Amino acid sequence: MDGQLADTLPAPQSTLEAEKASFLKQPKAVWATALAAVFAFMGIGLVDPILPAIAKNLDASPSQVSLLFTSYFLITAVAMLVTGFISSRIGGKRTLLAGLAVIVVFASLSGMSGSVGELVGFRAGWGFGNALFVATALAVIVGVASGGAGTAIILYEAALGLGISLGPLLGALLGGWQWRAPFFGTAALMAAAFIALTVLLPKTPLPARKISLADPLRALGHKGLRTTAASGLFYNYGFFTVLAFTPFILGMDAYGIGGVFFGWGVAVAVFSVFVAPALQNRFGATKVLLGTLFLLMLDLAGLGLAAGHSVPAVVALVVVSGALLGVNNTIFTELAMGVSDSPRPVASAGYNFVRWMGGALAPFAAAQLGEHFGPQVPFFAGAAAMIVAMAVAAGGRRYLAAHEPHVV
Repeated sequence: MDGQLADTLPAPQSTLEAEKASFLKQPKAVWATALAAVFAFMGIGLVDPILPAIAKNLDASPSQVSLLFTSYFLITAVAMLVTGFISSRIGGKRTLLAGLAVIVVFASLSGMSGSVGELVGFRAGWGFGNALFVATALAVIVGVASGGAGTAIILYEAALGLGISLGPLLGALLGGWQWRAPFFGTAALMAAAFIALTVLLPKTPLPARKISLADPLRALGHKGLRTTAASGLFYNYGFFTVLAFTPFILGMDAYGIGGVFFGWGVAVAVFSVFVAPALQNRFGATKVLLGTLFLLMLDLAGLGLAAGHSVPAVVALVVVSGALLGVNNTIFTELAMGVSDSPRPVASAGYNFVRWMGGALAPFAAAQLGEHFGPQVPFFAGAAAMIVAMAVAAGGRRYLAAHEPHVV
């Protein structure tokens, strides 16, 4: 979901006010890319409100439907190893357009699926297109934005948060009418984004150094990056347990599920953009990471206790998890981008390859646990994953120390 966090350094503190003032004064190409990023990130939570409807209409079990997430994130993870290789050879604009074109094709095919197997396969193709786009979008925004890297990063994070929050809402509004509609709606939005970027985005120059396929794996040889990625893998297991399994226990229609996860997405957006940086500056990245992982462990355990007993408690805990996930998303990204000496696109690719594996595993594992052992067990398993994530981060804490910000 952080992409290649550019080859840029954070803006000096003395320039922040100027960058904030120029936030809205951007070229049309920036707004076109940011809007396309919103549409791309909407694809993550788009299917959430319609999971029960897909299961019903395609005569599939929850674990079969959960493979929509698994195939999507598995291909996204693997594709992270090749996005830098591709973009460093054909340029950022062409990579973005290729990603959008792939999404248009596979989102359309998803809407025409006749079986859950076809839908799972088409979501895998969608994941490849999404990886091409999101792994390149920030670097492109940085290259064409006015106001410096800090402004570009704010724009990108805002697009990410808006997309995550709007995805379930769009899925609910269209899916409440017909479960296939969200897929065709996404294809239409991405086609419009393709046209806008073709017209408005100037040709982007090739980077000075080409990225090899092995570079992201070599970057994981750094103990700090490896610690961050391994902790991120277990963290993402908990993240996508909430996102992929909760719709099956809410007992709501598409509109109800969409409303719950819209609130969840807003919490993710607000806390990732506004709260996480303040906490990091005040307490340091590692302390905030360990603290929020601990609170997320408690939240998941609470979801396990509430599952099957109290829908209002589940709804409240889901929204609270969004706030904690928003903080953790930003902290993990900051650590991954700054903890090693690898170029940021390379470090990002290695980190995302590992951590998205957690997103690929969690939906299917959670559904299987829920089907065989009851709706409480998947959340308890997610809480256990948070304990492992904390242990990994604490065990490698000395390797993360180089990235600790100045605490005020």
